[in-house]
Order: sequence, then structure tokens, then C-alpha cells
Amino acid sequence: MMLFKPVLLWTDMLLWLLLVSVAFYIWRVRQREHLLQPWRRLLRSRSGVASALVLLAFVAVGVFDSLHFRLPLEKQGNGAETHYSPEVLSVFDLMVGPLRKQVEKTYSAPFAAHLYTKETIELPGGKQVRDYPRLKYGGAHLRDPVREQTGDVVVTALRGGVYALALGAGLTLVLALWLARRRGISIGAAWVMIRHGRDEIPWRTLLATIGLLILFCCLATVFSVKYHIFGTDKVGQDVFYLALKSIRTGLMIGTLTTLVMLPFALLLGIMAGYFRGWVDDVIQYTYTTLSSIPGVLLIAAAVLILQVYMDNNQELFDTVAARADLRLLFLCVILGITSWTGLCRLLRGETLKVREMEFIQAATAFGVGHFRIIARHVLPNVMHIVLISIVLDFSALVLAEAVLSYVGVGVDPSMQSWGNMINGARLEMAREPMVWWSLLAAFVFMFVLVLSANLFSDRVRDAFDPRVR
Repeated sequence: MMLFKPVLLWTDMLLWLLLVSVAFYIWRVRQREHLLQPWRRLLRSRSGVASALVLLAFVAVGVFDSLHFRLPLEKQGNGAETHYSPEVLSVFDLMVGPLRKQVEKTYSAPFAAHLYTKETIELPGGKQVRDYPRLKYGGAHLRDPVREQTGDVVVTALRGGVYALALGAGLTLVLALWLARRRGISIGAAWVMIRHGRDEIPWRTLLATIGLLILFCCLATVFSVKYHIFGTDKVGQDVFYLALKSIRTGLMIGTLTTLVMLPFALLLGIMAGYFRGWVDDVIQYTYTTLSSIPGVLLIAAAVLILQVYMDNNQELFDTVAARADLRLLFLCVILGITSWTGLCRLLRGETLKVREMEFIQAATAFGVGHFRIIARHVLPNVMHIVLISIVLDFSALVLAEAVLSYVGVGVDPSMQSWGNMINGARLEMAREPMVWWSLLAAFVFMFVLVLSANLFSDRVRDAFDPRVR
């Protein structure tokens, strides 16, 4: 009997294909000095290094959450066939086991030890009173939460800070040893170089960013065992866990949609600007017509058609996760088809300017073929626009998922996403007393991801734009 049954979803396959492509690009960049120079300039930027590390942390969560499997059920007999649970889990679920398993009865506030609403409680003597019941997991280790909770939170935070400080000190020591060996200097000289920022790479910024990430992880680890950091939702699930699980959905929406729209924008935009004439007219009419169609209506119609198809062919989906994954993939395709027009316009305008430069005219005069000119001369000079647009579109698509899920045409309701959290908070904000922490958790994670992506896109533009150099 297998200990688990691997599950490979459509979005998982596309994610691994994307990671392989990135690995191939890194290998190609390392082999060519002219491709490596812009990335070296990016590494010299403090905000670029800090934002890249934050983005890598989000990507790491998304990758671990894309390793799916199903656990076996208990056998009814010795010769019985092995059946697997319909619940699809991921490696990330195993890493954050307490967050997933510690389910309360209903709402509870952040760091609370009692439920958020009063219930009828029967005392040992048989008397019934209306009070806030104790949580099953949150603050369960406290005998008297009113008097003990503040001190326990402070002690737990200090313990998490000590763990983070120890890990940060160890990381700093390893970095100093590596720099000393690489540069042929003493460890003390390497530490002075790191401390005073006497190197091209901003090691202080890198260590500070990693230190903050380590501190966040340590505090989240020590607190999640005892408390619900962002409270619980209507069915008692940990909101912090739901926000972490939503990272994969946001990354999938941003990256897979970009993969869909990039070929359209790149090919048609450069062709329109380079060949001009009737080719330019046809492409302009195409993206002008597509831009005139309300995007939300087109997405809503496509999602509803897919929903009807899935309802009529339920036998094609063995798990709820497979059904939700197909809807996520289809949403990425529709968003990609409707969002390539902006980048196409930018590439057309830039290509119109580039094709009139002297080196393009010289290549044409020497009889170089059109597609060779596009590949060797036009494309490298518009890649800075492509890179900056990709990162900015990623931010916009993460926000678009929240809006679409809010109006009911986004990802499947069974899939964790920030949009579904915001949609659920719409009714929770109207409660009395108000439940605000689901909206806060979704806002915090979306804000950090989008801010990091925008800062990184600015540094990418500075590093890759030939006019800046």
C-alpha cells in the first residue's frame, strides 16, 4: 500500500513547466555576459534585493502548496482494496499542520481565548448562563485567560524573537565566512564590509530582509500553536491558514495569465510596429475591438459556460480540488485573452520607434531577413517594456482576482483565495459585533505581495532599460 497517492493538477503542471523555463533562463543568462549585466545591476539595488526576497518567500509557499497528494483510508479487511481520501492535501498543509487541524466552533477574534459570540453554557451545578465559551484550541493552555493572557503573549513573543535572533546570527556568520573565503580576507574584514556596506551588493539590506522574514516565521510558528493569530471564520477555520493558502491562488492568477497573454502581445505588437501597412491595420482593429468588449461581462459569460459544463459532467472530476483547479485554469485563460491588448499597444509604439534607428536601417540595407532583425535587434530593445509590464500586470491580476471573486465570477468558492475571503467578509462586516479580521488578513497579504511586485518592477525597469544606461 502506498503511503500517499500523488495528485497532479493542471495548474501544478503549468507551474512546474514555468519553473523549468525559469531554470533554463537562469542557465542561459549565466552563459552570456551581456544578459547577466542587467541582473547584476538589479542586485546592487537595495529595494530590488528586498522586494525580490519577499517575492521569493511568496513563491516558496506557492511551490510547497502545489505538491498535492491524497492519503489512504483505513482498510476494512486484510484483502480489501486500498481507497484514498477524497481530500487533496499538499506538502504545505503538512508543514502547517496545527493551523489546518485546530478548527473551532465558529468566530473568534485574533489571539482570543473565547468565542466571539455568547452562547448558553450549562454550569456544573445545572445552572445555565449566557457567556462566551472557551475555545477548544486558542488559549486552551491558560487557566485564567483574563489574568494570564497578556503575560503569556509577551513571553511567547520573546521566545520567538530569541529563535529568530539565533537563526539570524547563524545566517550572518555563514555569510561572513562565505565572503571571507570568496574574497580572500579575514572574517573580521568580511563583517566590517557587511556592516558598513562597502560592497557592491547591499548585504545589510539582504540580511535585514531575511531577518524580518525569519522573525515573521518564528513568531507565526510559536503563536499558531497556542492562538489563532488572525482569529477564525464562520466555520471555525484559522484565518491565518486561509490567508497563507490563498497565496498559491494569487500566484497562479498572476503567472499563468501572464503566460497566456504574453505570446499574443509580443508577437502581434512587434509585427504591427515593424511591418506596418495592412498588418498594422488588422492588428489594431483586432485589439481595438477586443478592448471595446466589457471584460467583466466576457469573463462572467465564459465562467458560467464552464460551470454549466462541469455540472453536466461531474463524473470527469474525482475530487473537489480537480473541479476547482479547472475553473482556476479557465479563469487564467480568459484573463489572458482579455488582457494582452495594453502590452500590445506599448510594443507597437516602441517598435515603430526602434525600426527607424540606424542599426535597423543598416541591417535592412545589408539584406538581413525581417524575422532575424526582429529576433536580434528589435526584441532585445523592447524587452525592458515587456519585463516591466509583466510585473505590473501581475500586480493588477492579483487585485483583479479579488474583484472577480467578490462579484461571484472568480475562482471556485471551495478554493482558498483572497477574493473569496473578501467576499465572505462582506457579510461579516455587517454583523453586530463586526467581524473584521478576515478582511484585514486578506488586505495585509495582498498589500505585501503587490507592493513587493511593484517595487521589483521599478528596479527591473531601471536595470533593463537601455535608455537609463
